[in-house]
Amino acid sequence: MLNILKKELWTYFGNYAIYAIMIIFIIVCSLFLWFFDNNYNVFNSDVAELNSFFFIAPWIMLFLVPAITMRQFSEEKQSGTLDWLLTQPIYLRNIILGKFFSVVIVIFSMLIFTLFFIVTLSHFSLNSIDYGTITMGYIGLFLLSALYASVGIMTSSLFANQVTAYISAVFFNFILFFGFQGLASYNLLGGFDYTLQQWGANFHYDGFLKGLLDTRDLIYFIGLISAFLVLSYISLKSSEK
Repeated sequence: MLNILKKELWTYFGNYAIYAIMIIFIIVCSLFLWFFDNNYNVFNSDVAELNSFFFIAPWIMLFLVPAITMRQFSEEKQSGTLDWLLTQPIYLRNIILGKFFSVVIVIFSMLIFTLFFIVTLSHFSLNSIDYGTITMGYIGLFLLSALYASVGIMTSSLFANQVTAYISAVFFNFILFFGFQGLASYNLLGGFDYTLQQWGANFHYDGFLKGLLDTRDLIYFIGLISAFLVLSYISLKSSEK
């Protein structure tokens, strides 16, 4: 797994595209938080918090993470190297995990660069900052982004075309993050609406934004991430035949 991880990290950080994605993420978040005169601008809030960032970031990540993952297996299929890779003395699960953790490290690097938001907030704010809530927000955003990555890995294992893999990942991530909550908001199913809402990632992500570490939220994210990686395994295993 480590060899795959190192290879993927070298590919990512040796490519200008990943830095472009990171810069886009930082710039878009910065514009909404500090420059645009809207409800998300930190200066328009009387409380020293980064809730605006934690509201905007999942939507940006929803589009950016699939751009990172779409090449993982799709490119291997297009170039014909997937068959060669699958014949190597490497467990398939280690190939999947190596590629997944490489994306997770990229995501972690993107979030690290946003820590200057906290420094800026502490510099301009006259109120005390709730660092505990901000920390939990970062944990929730990291887990949500990792979930996006697992979905992207799965769609990349299904399709040889990178564009198809990207669009599919965006679609599934949208359904996971907003679809269940959006459907539940119509109140069409009575008491089942709340249960339906719990199926969505947004419900469990909100738990972290409240500053709470609920094991049910952790189980949700870890369980779904594992499920999508297993689906990737099944998809690639079937392509060996």
